[in-house]
Amino acid sequence: MSANILDQIVARKRERLEEARRRLPLESLATSLPPREGLPGGGRGPLEAALRQPGPQIIAEIKRRSPSKGVIRPSFDPVAIARNYQANGAAAISCLTEEDFFDGSLDHLRAVRQVTTLPILRKDFLFDRYQLFEARHAGADAVLLIAAMLSPSHFEELLLEADGLGLEVLVEVHDEAEVEMVLRYPTRLLGINNRDLRTFETTLETSRRLAANLPRQAVLVSESGIRTRADIAYLQEAGFDAFLIGEELMRAPDEGVALRALIG
Repeated sequence: MSANILDQIVARKRERLEEARRRLPLESLATSLPPREGLPGGGRGPLEAALRQPGPQIIAEIKRRSPSKGVIRPSFDPVAIARNYQANGAAAISCLTEEDFFDGSLDHLRAVRQVTTLPILRKDFLFDRYQLFEARHAGADAVLLIAAMLSPSHFEELLLEADGLGLEVLVEVHDEAEVEMVLRYPTRLLGINNRDLRTFETTLETSRRLAANLPRQAVLVSESGIRTRADIAYLQEAGFDAFLIGEELMRAPDEGVALRALIG
């Protein structure tokens, strides 16, 4: 039986989660969290504050490979990349932590946390509260929740748990049904993934199509397939405030120069 790519990733992630629980039970993980004040009541966390600044705001991604493209960045140094991103105008950093399909690691996030003051998003396939505690423990400011992976009740539970941990949530959707589901709940950061995680086909028209019915009080983030300054301008016209960009930066000889060119 052939599963779609998202199913394959989630199945392996479940195995990884069980391994992590055996090594470090949730009770032990919870007692070792670094101190952090909760998110201000009704106010903006660091990621939202950064993305609401004027001009195109880019969440610059640290990613070695992807299931569809293979190895994107053979010479991979997350710390050097993070420093280059901060020096060249990134609003925030997205750090891939999925191990088997993206060659990510929570250790990458921990290392990046030591060298940047930018908000850090844990980019992964999250479906369990344990993973939220992991993100906080590693130093993330925010996590990604993918609507395609979660039932409404499960989504709500994770939203509440993240809020209690002082984590912001970038909510990711790809189609109208997912938009309808997530808008039942308080959503401050709303990402449209132009890549279908079931097939990995990508088109910017996904963002343009969905933007017409999205609430303007949320920060709108377009994700995936953004390659040029013209792409950003095209998406800004549709109402997007921010852009999550990985592959275009990771393929560049100098990701900082590429980032600066995209900001314009």
